[in-house]
Amino acid sequence: MRARDLMTRPVVTVTRETTAKHAAEVLAEHGFTALPVVDEYDCLVGIVTEADLIRDRFPRDIRYAGLPEGRTEPGATVAAVMTVPATAMSAGADLAEVGRALLDGKIRAMPIVDGERVVGILTRGDFVRAFARADTAIAASVRQHLAVYGGPDRWTVEVRDGVCRIGDQYGNERDHHVAKVIAEGIPGVVAAEVNRQEDGAESREW
Repeated sequence: MRARDLMTRPVVTVTRETTAKHAAEVLAEHGFTALPVVDEYDCLVGIVTEADLIRDRFPRDIRYAGLPEGRTEPGATVAAVMTVPATAMSAGADLAEVGRALLDGKIRAMPIVDGERVVGILTRGDFVRAFARADTAIAASVRQHLAVYGGPDRWTVEVRDGVCRIGDQYGNERDHHVAKVIAEGIPGVVAAEVNRQEDGAESREW
């Protein structure tokens, strides 16, 4: 799968001139964790996250912590608080690479760009939702896509915990490779294998 297959679009963005208060309202309203910051051409110039918006936003309680020392005045606009530069990946990036970047970089949202223009966003939540997709729904999608390649009666499909097993009445290795690629491009499929299965043969045990 590629980033374009799972990303959220159209993506909600803000500009450098957007107030920090309004950016916080957008995050709260949509349940987002971050917003790409774009210029007048929708090109990525930064990203504003929950952490950016709440940093130094709430004063210490002097009754318990004493007088605040060295507290920075919080910025009023997105430009004053956003993270620059923003990490981004292309719409054609391998989904596994995007997921690894989210984990290794300890970030929760990845803007997806076409050149410099923002075309979508991918979050850890998107990966979780894909993984949580019902096996029956995944199997139905795989069958639908495989029906275009080889016909609806050629393949048997079983999915358990996201692992897809495909039976084929023919033993063509090239077709098996294509079927595997098709299946692994379906959201929720974590792995796929294709084996020859004679007509009437029962599926083997998991």
